[in-house]
Amino acid sequence: MYKQKLPIILASKSPRRQELMKSMNLDFKVVLKDVDESYPEDLLPAEIAIYIAEKKAAAFADISNESIVVTADTIVAYNNEILGKPEDATHATEMLSKLSGTNHQVYTGVSIVHAGKTHSFYDVTEVFFNPLTAEQIEFYITNFNPFDKAGAYGIQDWIGLVAVDKIIGSYTNVMGLPTEKLYKALVAF
Repeated sequence: MYKQKLPIILASKSPRRQELMKSMNLDFKVVLKDVDESYPEDLLPAEIAIYIAEKKAAAFADISNESIVVTADTIVAYNNEILGKPEDATHATEMLSKLSGTNHQVYTGVSIVHAGKTHSFYDVTEVFFNPLTAEQIEFYITNFNPFDKAGAYGIQDWIGLVAVDKIIGSYTNVMGLPTEKLYKALVAF
């Protein structure tokens, strides 16, 4: 059992990550800082997720002595192409059309920082989509907010209920935070 001794800062504006942290019964506060999320082009998807999570964590070096800081970054990889957050409805349609009837990987990198010590890890989940019609894609984009989600979808949304055939790996990882691994890491940290 994890017994929280220090305050936890979640450095994420993601409502899904905040919801998952609450579900883990962690006492935390959200603190945000703007961080450039660019990365070197030669990195593999898992390396990109960790690289960006560590970049976010580095922005909190000044307060990591008093608290444990948790940062994360989620990316979607389809045929070695990184699908980030869509820029607009057309871009979201392109992404969801690519994912339709295929499988892809969701990677989340996590960094935990306290007193100059950093522990980073990642998780990967294989997601299999059923074929989607143009009408289904349009319905999703019009009625849900795919613009703040890697790959233009949230597994917890309508599309996850109708499009996801199966997953291999962590469901919460696809939501943006591999809670199983985070819990183990906090216990060990």
